[in-house]
Amino acid sequence: MSKRIIIDEPPIAQYLFSNTKTALFWLVVRVYVGYAWLMAGIGKVGADNWTGENAGASIEGFVQGALSKTTGDHPDVQAWYGWFLENAVLPNAEIFGYVIAYGEVLVGIALIAGLFVGIAAFFGIFMNANFLLAGTVSSNPVLFILSLGILMAWRVAGYIGLDRWVLPALGTPWQPKVWSEIDR
Repeated sequence: MSKRIIIDEPPIAQYLFSNTKTALFWLVVRVYVGYAWLMAGIGKVGADNWTGENAGASIEGFVQGALSKTTGDHPDVQAWYGWFLENAVLPNAEIFGYVIAYGEVLVGIALIAGLFVGIAAFFGIFMNANFLLAGTVSSNPVLFILSLGILMAWRVAGYIGLDRWVLPALGTPWQPKVWSEIDR
């Protein structure tokens, strides 16, 4: 039987990611990233080519642009991701239009409200990663890095927000809420 060794986090990581003194910093970062996602999503929700009568048209154009970046000595889009775009996204462009538009709005609202911050940051990172894999830079690298920080600091990042009350009420997978007769 091997000896169990616990490796402590460095003091700077403990301070940044688990000390409530940094909650105000993470609030600013979280609201900035949330606002960026919310505005991007609001611009898409209800737009004719995203969720309207021509839903999916923007996705089709985006995918065609990404597919054009799969050639050359140093392609911006890797062949395997091009295959995914061509065979999974393009045939389902309308569905992806809705998922992206409403996903951006939901991530933005959750981050601004401080509700399920870790989950919202994860999905923001997932969307940023997909946009980057499709060869789109824009603000994606910045949002990716900031969202990664929020994800790592999820316990503190939602402290000034709804997570402060919601998570203790719901519990966590490693410390589930025990509903007693008094709680009912």
